[in-house]
Amino acid sequence: MHRAKILLATLSIAILTAPGVVSAQPDFDTQLREFLDVGTTSVPRADCGPDDLPEPGLQGDVPAQDRDSGRSTLGYRCNMSLAGSWAGHGAGITSSSFEHCAYLGSFFPGTLIGESRGVQVLDVSDPANPRPTAVLTEPAMLAGTWESLKVNAERKLLVGTGVPLLIGAGFLSVYDISDCAHPRLLNPGPGTDPLQPLPITTHEGGFSPDGNTYWSSGIVPGLLSAVDLTNPAHPRVIWQGVTGIESHGIGVSPDGNRLYLSALGGFTVLDISAVQRRDPNPQVPHLGRVFWTDGWATQHSVPVTYDGRPYLFTVDEGGSGGVKLIDVADDAAPDVVGKIKLEINLPQHLDSALGSSMGGSAFAYESHYCTADRPANPTALACGWISSGIRVFDVRDPWNIREIAYYNPPARTGKNLSLWNSPHALASLTGIPLMSAPSALRAVLTGQFSAADALTPRTGRLLFGDISTDWCLSPPEWRGNQLYVSCSDNGFLVLNLDGDVYTPPPDQQSTVGS
Repeated sequence: MHRAKILLATLSIAILTAPGVVSAQPDFDTQLREFLDVGTTSVPRADCGPDDLPEPGLQGDVPAQDRDSGRSTLGYRCNMSLAGSWAGHGAGITSSSFEHCAYLGSFFPGTLIGESRGVQVLDVSDPANPRPTAVLTEPAMLAGTWESLKVNAERKLLVGTGVPLLIGAGFLSVYDISDCAHPRLLNPGPGTDPLQPLPITTHEGGFSPDGNTYWSSGIVPGLLSAVDLTNPAHPRVIWQGVTGIESHGIGVSPDGNRLYLSALGGFTVLDISAVQRRDPNPQVPHLGRVFWTDGWATQHSVPVTYDGRPYLFTVDEGGSGGVKLIDVADDAAPDVVGKIKLEINLPQHLDSALGSSMGGSAFAYESHYCTADRPANPTALACGWISSGIRVFDVRDPWNIREIAYYNPPARTGKNLSLWNSPHALASLTGIPLMSAPSALRAVLTGQFSAADALTPRTGRLLFGDISTDWCLSPPEWRGNQLYVSCSDNGFLVLNLDGDVYTPPPDQQSTVGS
């Protein structure tokens, strides 16, 4: 597996430094050191209170015995509690929010089943009782929004693209959310009318901070599109390019001039200033890149500053890469300066991770999306850590990060048939063998799984999955001491952080939507 990652990273470097591509050469020694460093330490564990329900074993683990006994249906919590929820029929991969409203991502083909198909709009004015107010049913919303449903708070816009399965094309809908509980479609023509598709591929997307550009990435073959939303009623593609052999999520600098494009296991720095200025025939040069071996399918980056110096919190979706703190003061040579991992992510606990997550299908204990409580000198970082739930870290001192709270929601074991908007439940219902091939092969070779085991409650999860835990894939979004977030099976959640472990900074401003 590591050989494959090294080969893919080498191919990416070769493509990005090929003749005709504007590119800076990073320091090779630095790149090699960061590429090979897998990280073997976890952040300090949260100190839980007497009324909490803490994890019984490794940090981030949902032990096999808890899954099999039903204990996981109680969930785990530490310095964080549930204030309110709306389960509905589950939530898609990522959701978003604005002011006192939330927008639950949709997942295809669950959007074709039952009532209330599309993106659910919730009014959370009363956090204890979120209530649905509208359903968005434009083609992009019915096709499944995957990781594209994003808000720009500056312009009060909600955008989502249609992604039926990993990659979509053509559909993009733009909504005015000035009245957040009742979004108003702005582009009934291009992007929404099936006869007027936009020339884009989609999987992931995000805004430039000023809200005038929505960036759409379509994974393979690394196609990235800049969609101009200066007039949101008429979105149009103003730049498009192939950035490598794969493109995933993004992060954009506060001035809108740099885009950090996630790829296989790392990211590329792109100069997007010409797009930001709306130059005619804009060029987007590659400035620098960094790769690593302990994670892959890098998800996205959260731009922050410490004392004015630019950094990223960059999240790996696959493997055990966790979250990396990266100094990006030098565009040509991004420098990994810190890592956030849970105990269950460490290489010395690989057997434990495999043993408890058999049958978790595509995901287990990986990080996915994070949000800082403010972009300048952040004090806390909240992350959706898939089957490890919602994790919150004290990041005031970037060289001494520690966990302060977590909430892993109750497993909804046995509720599969009602959760048709949950990618987790749908994977288990269809019996699609989504577990990664290397993990499955390892289980077979080590004697942990045989064909006969598929019929037993315990190891039958290896191939067909179950919902003895949840998938928390979405970014937790800050509201003072509360977090708005969705998890695949539990739907929308409002979580309270204990005041003993977190005090919101006076100028708290979420990076979500930018």
